[in-house]
Amino acid sequence: MFRLTKIAAVAAFISLMLAGCGKNPLASKEVAPVAFRDVPAQRLNYRFEPDVPGPEAKLTPAMVQKRDEKIQQDFDNNRPQEILDRTIVSPDKKRIAAVYRMVSDDTSEFRLDIYSPDGKLVRKVTHEEMAVHFPDTIVWSPDAQNIAFVAMVRSSEGMVPAVADPLKGKGPEELKEEPKPAEGNTAENGNTAAPAEDDANKEAAKDVITFRTEQIYLCSSEGTDLKPLTKNEGLMYFYFVWAPDSSALASLATSITEWRVRQARMNSAGEVFVPEGRPRMVEKNGRERLLDDYATTVRPVWSPDSAKVAVAFDKQLRIYDAIGERPTQAAIPLNNDLLLASKTWEEQKKKEQGPGALATPTGNSNTVEKPKEPELPANSNVQKPTSTLPSADSLVSFNPIVLLEWPEENMIYLQTAYVKNYQDNAESVTSFSRWHRLILSPQAVTLTKEGE
Repeated sequence: MFRLTKIAAVAAFISLMLAGCGKNPLASKEVAPVAFRDVPAQRLNYRFEPDVPGPEAKLTPAMVQKRDEKIQQDFDNNRPQEILDRTIVSPDKKRIAAVYRMVSDDTSEFRLDIYSPDGKLVRKVTHEEMAVHFPDTIVWSPDAQNIAFVAMVRSSEGMVPAVADPLKGKGPEELKEEPKPAEGNTAENGNTAAPAEDDANKEAAKDVITFRTEQIYLCSSEGTDLKPLTKNEGLMYFYFVWAPDSSALASLATSITEWRVRQARMNSAGEVFVPEGRPRMVEKNGRERLLDDYATTVRPVWSPDSAKVAVAFDKQLRIYDAIGERPTQAAIPLNNDLLLASKTWEEQKKKEQGPGALATPTGNSNTVEKPKEPELPANSNVQKPTSTLPSADSLVSFNPIVLLEWPEENMIYLQTAYVKNYQDNAESVTSFSRWHRLILSPQAVTLTKEGE
């Protein structure tokens, strides 16, 4: 009895002391709402919603083949040896990128100029040794301040790194003084004068380095400040997308060896080549981060607040932090969710249309080997099977993720489909295209009360 009384007295004393100090550790925490931007990827909850209406379809400007009439007229009248491929208007409508090639250029190599909306050349961007590749990926930044594209050394230059050197080929004596104009070509003789200053300023910079593999380049809306954003010789960057705030690019890249091996396999199978690469984030200052060691054909997407990047691998979604000193990543395995969704979807289709509604896709069975699904990192969101799952072999609609969209900060759409595009178009097939979505929510975060 004495011991209990003593313990009670001590507890009361401690409570009085804590009350006097105003610091009770048992009540010093509170749950606080947190903006999505501030929530690490590993602290996101999600809810899977199968078979929903898809998001509004989007087309990038580079995918629209319409050419600006005024720029086409300039090419027709003043540039007869050059073929205009497409024009890409900046978001603010103040500048237009003209993608073209010389008649003598390889059909897969292009050049880039910047025009004004009235059809006047502002500046040439690419120099003679630089070839633009993958014109479908050329894209303006959302703030219209920059345009990004993929380029490398032109094939006619022998596939070697090329740096245009203004002193190249000049001997010591030639460097002592400025070269004299050719006789009979001076303003004093009344013949053709030197180019006007405005015309000279339109020429492309000649001191920009090029590489033997495709790198991402960046220039201003005026066609100036051209520079390689990536400098990884041996890697091929074949896709990229701007963050909504124009601060960085999410890209896919692969080694030239992997590119050629995959291309040979798909050619052997008679399939249209679809490149596969590892996701990377490239900031405008050139700092680059490899997001994952696994390769994918699915193009990465940004969250609307530019704080995160999402990438799909087969039937798994991964989300990466794009900001913060210690970026995290989270894996969302959707294999089980998609299995159950396919079972329900197919049962419903059979009830509505009969067993014949689910014809098995046809096509060449000699396909590229399917990569293994990546192993999952330790993560609180990892899904555990909770019931008996149907057999994947019995479900024709159970297919990998082929497309992602992130239209709202708390909502990611993913499309699954069976896609086989063969070089013989008659055998190509796209079946069971279905949209699903993830509803994201931030996990509760505890914060210390003000003043504690």
